[in-house]
Amino acid sequence: MAIRKSKDVQAYIPTASMADIAFLLIIFFMVTTVFQVDKTSVNLPMSWERPVEIPRKAAFVVLAKLTSGAGGEELIYKFSAGEDSSHVIPDTEGLYFEVLNITGINDLHPFVIKIDKSVEYRLVDEVLDAMRRAGAQELILMTEQRTIK
Repeated sequence: MAIRKSKDVQAYIPTASMADIAFLLIIFFMVTTVFQVDKTSVNLPMSWERPVEIPRKAAFVVLAKLTSGAGGEELIYKFSAGEDSSHVIPDTEGLYFEVLNITGINDLHPFVIKIDKSVEYRLVDEVLDAMRRAGAQELILMTEQRTIK
């Protein structure tokens, strides 16, 4: 009886499960990614207080000074309800109505206030007054923590 010569077997990598692995990785990264609702850079005031963790879905109120191309500064108000990115609002009356939309549903909704340290306190007081009139109760003022050297 003659022995047959076997054919050369080619190396084979099974790729049937590669699509499953790719979809699992995509879902993992989508679930673990944190969405940042406000990316406005602001020079925050200093504070000795310990940092407070910002609750998820907290609304953001931003009052910032932006430098224009001509060297001047422009005051800008921004707002985010916590689920979408922040958008520009015209003034404190616009802020009042934005906050009123949220407090009408949940008066204990947290609000994070992010104000540039060079903004006049008169404007800060107007922002706080508009939020008080709209019924905001839980306010978190963002500050930069001062450290002992």
